[in-house]
Amino acid sequence: MARRSKPERAELEARLGHTFRDPALLDRALTHVSAAAGEHAQSNQRLEFLGDRVLGLSVAELLYAAFPIATEGELSRRLSVLVRRESCADMAEQWSLGGFLHLGSGEGKAGGRRNRATLADATEAVLGAVFLDAGYEAAKGVIERALGEQIRASVSPLRDPKTALQEWAQGEGKPTPTYTVVERTGPDHAPRFAVAARIKGVEEGVGAGSSKREAEQSAALVVLRREGVWTTDDAA
Repeated sequence: MARRSKPERAELEARLGHTFRDPALLDRALTHVSAAAGEHAQSNQRLEFLGDRVLGLSVAELLYAAFPIATEGELSRRLSVLVRRESCADMAEQWSLGGFLHLGSGEGKAGGRRNRATLADATEAVLGAVFLDAGYEAAKGVIERALGEQIRASVSPLRDPKTALQEWAQGEGKPTPTYTVVERTGPDHAPRFAVAARIKGVEEGVGAGSSKREAEQSAALVVLRREGVWTTDDAA
């Protein structure tokens, strides 16, 4: 595993606001599997797994403190926006993380330093490395410095169930919801539709309405409420 020079590490540590006691942890966090000679244990994948959990808990705690009267549903929706891969890639760009990554030659030539999925994974790995190096509070501090402005932003709660369900699914790493008409009843001038909202790995929700759109919104709301993402108080 390639080691970063001291000036390189110092530059990244300054951007993170954390100086590593064990520089090997940062080196590993920056090592893509393509540069680890097939040794997954020497790449950043295990740290990525850990950092994902550290990120979720830290953002949840920061949201809980920042919005003392927010409902569980609103907090869940804010969380799903902040911990998704897009946000992790944005953090990487804040830190110019791509320039510090250790990539295999093929991955480097393929634009890996600008690949947002690679950057998101590396961000989580860095957070996992900070956690192992100095503990939860240190990792939370790195996250708060990177996301604090977004965490405290006064964003109106989402009121559209279909949008909320899609963002929740993305935040959970699940595929985009699909909607299927399962029944159509009533005369042509006054039809009633039953629609199923489906996400792989999640129990489907069925909603009804006088239009397909209304039925889709209703179905999405069924899933959101069952998953504890949307409560009665969240309704417009």
